[in-house]
Amino acid sequence: MERSRSARAFAPGHITGIFRPASQGSDPRTAGSQGAGLVLELGAYATATLRPGPRNSIAAMDDAGTPLPVTEDAIRRLGVRARGHLVVRVRHELPVGQGFGMSAAGTLAATLAVGSLVGQSRLSAIQAAHLSELDGGTGLGGVAAILGGGIEFRSKPGIPPWGKIRHLSSRSTVWVGVAGPRIATSRVLSNPRMRARIHRAARDLDGLLAHPSLEGFAEASERFTDRVRLAPPPLLRRIHALRGPDAWAAQTMFGSSFFVLARRSSARDRIARVLQTHESRAVEVSLARTGARVLPTALAGPPGLRKDFRGGEARRAP
Repeated sequence: MERSRSARAFAPGHITGIFRPASQGSDPRTAGSQGAGLVLELGAYATATLRPGPRNSIAAMDDAGTPLPVTEDAIRRLGVRARGHLVVRVRHELPVGQGFGMSAAGTLAATLAVGSLVGQSRLSAIQAAHLSELDGGTGLGGVAAILGGGIEFRSKPGIPPWGKIRHLSSRSTVWVGVAGPRIATSRVLSNPRMRARIHRAARDLDGLLAHPSLEGFAEASERFTDRVRLAPPPLLRRIHALRGPDAWAAQTMFGSSFFVLARRSSARDRIARVLQTHESRAVEVSLARTGARVLPTALAGPPGLRKDFRGGEARRAP
């Protein structure tokens, strides 16, 4: 009798600081956005289990049992032909719907795990995740951005080899925090007036892509936040309080959330005091060294522990 088989994968979270949507042509693999962001050490883990049976079924859910329709759509795009019940469970390490790229990370981790399980290529898994994110309205460049680590610069929209993304390695850490309810990405991106405002606000992007750097990214992100005027007042107050000669702060796109980069190590104490004053839920996260990948199934769990937004524990990616 054939036994159940499992596979695991991890995809990092991601923050977009500045971007502009790209016009979609005839090939959706070239669609997405130009922009720049930070790839985070925390992300999403997916475990895919195939149990043999006479009928085919596919289910994708988070660790609370909530269905993940975009992720399930991506899995179906892989064209899984093996008979049995395929169950994919996704664990997100950062809040969903707050600009931390958890939808893209969970969907890509799921397709990588399923692809490994049924013999599909890495490119097929990436394409399936990218297309489902586009069609689901949950992102424009998140899947492409997390194929590598560090600071990412998307100069040509789409997933590689159609898109062009440059990654700069960095040992920096970034504070990320939440200051309000979710912002629906699909609602913002489907609004023509909002898309026009985004294009105007992103006028620094070409110069940044021509000369990519952490400092250039941080400064362009601050200006983008101020120009796009999407941050609600409580979030904007936190961002302005966190900014200073020793730190950059901007809104994550799209979320009622923020990120802070210290210009010097002495800024950490001031950042912590501001966060405490504003009663902000935040955590300091390292930038990822690598991108999305399949994991050994025998690995019991990721090493290292850090506090999450609720004061509990979140795990460091291996």
